[in-house]
Amino acid sequence: MKKVISILMAACLLLSLCACSGGTTNDDAAESDNKENVQQSQTDDVETTDTEDYEVTDLMGRTVTIPGNADAYACIGPGALRLYCYVADTAELVGVESVEQEWGDDGRPYNMAIPNVDELTVIGPGGPGNAPDAELLYVAAPDVIFSMYNSEISALDELQEKTGIPVVALSYGNSEVFDTAIYDSLSLVGQITGHGDRAEEVINYMRNIKTDLNTRTAAIENKPLVYLGCQSSRGSHGIESTAGNYALFDALNIRNAAAKAGIQQYAMIDKEKILEMDPDAIIVDAGGYQILCDDYSANPDFYNSLSAVKNGKVYMQMPYNYYYTNLEIAIADAYYIGSVVYPDAFSDIVMEEKFDEISNFFLGIDSYQRIADIYFGGYQTVNLEK
Repeated sequence: MKKVISILMAACLLLSLCACSGGTTNDDAAESDNKENVQQSQTDDVETTDTEDYEVTDLMGRTVTIPGNADAYACIGPGALRLYCYVADTAELVGVESVEQEWGDDGRPYNMAIPNVDELTVIGPGGPGNAPDAELLYVAAPDVIFSMYNSEISALDELQEKTGIPVVALSYGNSEVFDTAIYDSLSLVGQITGHGDRAEEVINYMRNIKTDLNTRTAAIENKPLVYLGCQSSRGSHGIESTAGNYALFDALNIRNAAAKAGIQQYAMIDKEKILEMDPDAIIVDAGGYQILCDDYSANPDFYNSLSAVKNGKVYMQMPYNYYYTNLEIAIADAYYIGSVVYPDAFSDIVMEEKFDEISNFFLGIDSYQRIADIYFGGYQTVNLEK
């Protein structure tokens, strides 16, 4: 009934909104596996909600009034749809941003898990630097918009005022993995969509993973010095791209070479600094692997001077930042890093199986092989000479 009302009201908006463009949809249907996934379990745990409106506090500290009978949702901005997919029912999405169709599912398992994603209504452009489309959102008529588009309260309030639809801000926090802001966001999505039990299940799973990583590694003595290279940050980079506050290293109690050298955050550093560090092992992100290989061809003496290269201890992790953080890939990366840095402590881990176990929990799909096919065959020891 509310859908009919929304459709009738859409005509008014088309006359009142300025500089609006026509809505578009993608009619090219893509083949999609009809897998049994977490969406079924999410449907099973729907909680009974009051029909009265209620208030929530979003991750920007805004008080937002939510309709008690909400059952249709939109997700805008980097990472919002992913958090939704971990918890709620994709059948209740009114549409997706156009980038979810244009980019395909490469590197984003949540997109792989959405049935017939290419057939869904387009609710806006998505992608970096593009503002939400108030008209398309209004016409799509979600009951709630989950947003990761803007960190400015005024921008969120403006979108809410233009559309007349509650806008709820989510967040990944500062560390992007194992962050309380992620837990709070998942809990909020669960509360609003009626999937609170599923949200708690995901939160507890992540907390248990963090505990497991710490339990395996905290008491290990004589920990090796490890350097993170080729870290993706607004694009792909070479060996100079690193971070002293790398969440996965922190979770594994790893001696971070960058942190030991006084680097506290993400940084592009001079190669001479890496020579001074001379780490025991190097983890490289597959997103920058080709840059690494090209640089090795031009500067083999630099790389061959590093102990990690000489000793065959350069390892490739999978990229997990693509339209924000793929939590399932990041967690799998943590197990992989643990398995190569502390092989005895992770001797029970078979990475292909572990990756799919994690992916299945979060999204109900096996995704390791598809990710590995994109990124040079997956987890591996890197031989720069080949």
